[in-house]
Amino acid sequence: MNLSDQDLKKIEEKGLTLKQVNKQIETFKTGLPYTHIVDTATIGNGITKLSDELIEETIDFFETHRKGLHLLKFVPASGAATRMFKFLFEFLKSYDPQVESINSYINKHELKDLSLFLVGLEKFPFYDLVIKQMSRDGSDYYAIESIRERVLTFVHAMLDEDKLDYGNFPKGLLPFHEYKNKVISTAFEEHLFETALYTSDDKVAHLHFTVSEKFRDKFVEETERIEHKVEKKTGLKFEIEYSFQMQSTDTIAVTPDNEPFREEDGSLLFRPSGHGALIKNLNELDADIIFIKNIDNVVMFMLKEEVAKYKKILAGILMKVQKEAFEFMHQLDADTLEEAELNSIAEFLTRRLNVKISHEFERYSDAYKREYLREKLNRPIRVCGMVKNEGEPGGGPFWVRDQNWNASLQIVESAQVNLNDPAQKNIFKNATHFNPVDLVCATKDYKGNKFDLNEFVDEKSAFITNKTRNGKAIKALELPGLWNGSMAFWNSIFVEVPIVTFNPVKTVNDLLKPPHQRGDIR
Repeated sequence: MNLSDQDLKKIEEKGLTLKQVNKQIETFKTGLPYTHIVDTATIGNGITKLSDELIEETIDFFETHRKGLHLLKFVPASGAATRMFKFLFEFLKSYDPQVESINSYINKHELKDLSLFLVGLEKFPFYDLVIKQMSRDGSDYYAIESIRERVLTFVHAMLDEDKLDYGNFPKGLLPFHEYKNKVISTAFEEHLFETALYTSDDKVAHLHFTVSEKFRDKFVEETERIEHKVEKKTGLKFEIEYSFQMQSTDTIAVTPDNEPFREEDGSLLFRPSGHGALIKNLNELDADIIFIKNIDNVVMFMLKEEVAKYKKILAGILMKVQKEAFEFMHQLDADTLEEAELNSIAEFLTRRLNVKISHEFERYSDAYKREYLREKLNRPIRVCGMVKNEGEPGGGPFWVRDQNWNASLQIVESAQVNLNDPAQKNIFKNATHFNPVDLVCATKDYKGNKFDLNEFVDEKSAFITNKTRNGKAIKALELPGLWNGSMAFWNSIFVEVPIVTFNPVKTVNDLLKPPHQRGDIR
């Protein structure tokens, strides 16, 4: 690259090195290998089905052994809500009220999203807030006779930057739910109430949010607004931490010809590298058990006990298997195990942690067997909820082979798979479950030391995506996904959980679904 002093200064300000940037550009040029899936993970083949007995047993184990442990909930909450309102921004951009009615416009372009939004308008939790904003702007929503003018005025009041500006608001702080007493709650607030049910030590509940630095003050303001109410209703204090996606995880953008893309002022363009960058944030946390859940996957108060039940189940499964793994690690350290005992550890890895043991294992010496088992066993552990596939988007559970032909259980996104290969496409489309980002993690070893999570990342599972910048095509590099390639070399357990645990708000219309609609007084 021909770089100016200004370029080098920007690279340095990002916390990057020239070597790292050159490596990123080389990755664009050489491309990244596809993930090779060999089978879908199904019930009995990588996914555990919960029985009444297992549910009762694991909840009891969690409640009995949680005392003395530091439990923490980790919530990626960095993004603005722009995508939630994408179809409304497109409506404002393309609709001409002088040419046609709104109904004609909807029918001509088959705009089901816009139609549903307008039909359900009064059911949205922000409906009254938008009406009030219109009033402040001098408009009486109910007095506007023209439907097209009423709708346009409403949407402008909701999205315009000098009004409510919801499209540029952090998703976690948008009005998500309205209760019968007309109290509005945000996703952030709902996370606090839910967290109180499974991460507290009877006195304090612990949460960690990754947020955009520009939004941190807004989250602090929301905490101050609701903290007393939530603490009074739960009887708990809340210890809330924030971190930002590190600028050193940004990646350079390139042109379609793999040349560094430059802004109109000539400066290099760097972009946030996706949620995979958050492995750095996760690596900084010091907790015994970490629950991971997206900011928009919340429910109203009356469903929280049911959702919390399955968090306890996943955590109980994790804590039980971790206890056994730690016992085996101590035995391996003693260096006195004989063949039968080594085979028992191998069987545990296969049966409980879904680890495929080498077919050469029986031929190894006892000393090498111990080393082999230690390496397989001494890893971070994650237990992931899996929901039956009902057409929702999301990564799926698959058996994967790496470049050394080792098989492992992984969460795989469609972008990682060569869907032009008929065999790979067939395996991918036959997935029976998907991952709703419902994870419980253990990131300490049997001696109580934190693992360096960077050592368990598959760097080859990054993504190259096509984007635009000011109308020009660019290529962007995203780091291995937080629960995909960033956890590729963890030990994984997949468990089937019910659909009630998965209620994301990807578009504003998702707020019309039953789990997000008006509930009883909290």
